[in-house]
This record gives sequence, structure tokens and C-alpha cells, in this order.
Amino acid sequence: MSSLRDLGLSEYEARAYRSLLETGPTTAKELSRASDVPMGRIYDVLNSLETYNLIRSQTASRPKKYVAVEPDTALDRLLEDKKRELQEKVDQYEDIVDDLSSQLESAEPVEEPFWTAAVGPDDSLDLLLERLAAADREIVMVGSAPARQVDIRSGTERIVDELEAALERGVEVSLLVRPDLFENLPEEANREYYDRLSPYDNYSARASPNITTTFELLDQIEVCIEVPHPLGREETFGVIDLKDPDFTSDISDAFAEHWAEATPIGPPR
Repeated sequence: MSSLRDLGLSEYEARAYRSLLETGPTTAKELSRASDVPMGRIYDVLNSLETYNLIRSQTASRPKKYVAVEPDTALDRLLEDKKRELQEKVDQYEDIVDDLSSQLESAEPVEEPFWTAAVGPDDSLDLLLERLAAADREIVMVGSAPARQVDIRSGTERIVDELEAALERGVEVSLLVRPDLFENLPEEANREYYDRLSPYDNYSARASPNITTTFELLDQIEVCIEVPHPLGREETFGVIDLKDPDFTSDISDAFAEHWAEATPIGPPR
């Protein structure tokens, strides 16, 4: 069961506030008896509740009396305090990440082949998004069909988010697809993605009917190749991520030939 302690109050503070709701205006001594908060602690507890703006005091009376703020108001105040506290934590962690980003540097790429793979649509999408986020200079995306994820719209949305983030950090993004690739997406989604990406000077998109595979070429040193399901199911079987200078060089040359013959993609009709 939820309790006031979940919102940051101590056991004594929670007991004192609940008792005040039942007793109405009362003195510290009477509240100590009603709430079972020791008399030696009751004033500290009341001061804390006043700091939270959960109770009000009548200073003109002798002895001083206290009254609880209405529950809805009190809970809203506790919630706002928690939100501020969490936002401060978020800001603190973001500062830590910024500091660490300047301290931690990747080693220079090793001039030898290295590959890894992910199997299944969810893990494949996660691997692709990870590698897109790692690109520093250039992203080339070649697609014969939309990414065959569990949810095409959701998967494409996450890819577009990552592409937009790459464009924001100055990465050149080139998209080469079959003319019919976007037919599997809702018309409003096509318009949304075009409106988000096309304004960037470092983004360009072309279409060619000769595209038969789906892959991503990253920084001219890494390629992610989508592996369709061997049984022909409408989902991605896996993604292979390969770093091989010779292989990526061949891929880059082949892409350049297709790109030169492709047609620029205009706004969705």
C-alpha cells in the first residue's frame, strides 16, 4: 500500500500529519499523544512538516496550535518537491555525462576485420540505433524495404529520431531507397519524416529501382547488413555489424555508382 513515506516523509512525520487530519487544530503535546510521536521529537517533526508546507501554525495562541493542510494540497506539494528533486538529479547526471564524454575517448580503429551480430527484430533494431548514434562523419542508408520490425511505424520513428540527432551533430546523412519503399508507411508519417529531415543541408535522399539489399554504411569504416528471415517471414532475422576496411571500401564504391544514377526524392504527394 502506498504511504506518505513514498513521497519523502519520515515515519514520525507521516504519523503526525495523519493524526492532525483526525484531531483538527491541536497543540504539540496533544499531537504527541495522538500520534505516538515521542515528545522529545514532536517539535522537530512539526518544524519539518511546516518546511514542507503541509501544516500551518497559530502562533498567537498559547500554547501554540497546529493544523494540517488539506490532503489534496499537501500531496500536490509533496509531488512537486519530488519532481524538483528528481530534476536536480537528472541535471546532476547530465553534467556527469558531459564531463565523462570529454574524458573518455575511443581508441583509434584497429585495421583488422571485426564483426558482431544481433538476432531478432528488437535486438537488431537496438544494434542499428546504437551504431547510428556512434557515427561521427557520415551515415549512408540503403534500403530495399522498410525495416521489418514488430511495429514498422514505431521502428521507423526511432530510426528517424536517431538520424535527426546525427544531422544535428553535423553528420552527413544520405538515404538511397527503392521508389516504393515508403508505400508501407502511412501517408502522414511519410510527410512527417520528410518535413523533419529535408530542411537539413547535410541530408539528401534519392531513389533507385535497382536497390535489392538493405544496409547502413557508417563513417566509411563500418557496415550494418540486414539479414532477412530465411523462411520469408515479414520480420528481420538479424543484423550483422562489420568493420572491415576492404569490404567497406567496395561497398562505398558500389553505393557511389547507384547514387549517381538515382533520382532525388521530393516531398510526398
